[in-house]
Amino acid sequence: MSNENKVEATMKNMEGKAQEALGNITGDPQDQAEGKEKQAEAAAQHTVENVKEAAKQKIENR
Repeated sequence: MSNENKVEATMKNMEGKAQEALGNITGDPQDQAEGKEKQAEAAAQHTVENVKEAAKQKIENR
């Protein structure tokens, strides 16, 4: 499940980068902001998954 979540976060990050780039090209500040928001959400999701993975490894290594 963790890998699925990481892939989902990566896809959201790519979507955010594309939306931000579109906003930069068209000059649309809303697209720029929404793209940055998606990237921030993806980064947070990656962090959560990394913490889960680290906790799981610590428990398994006991």
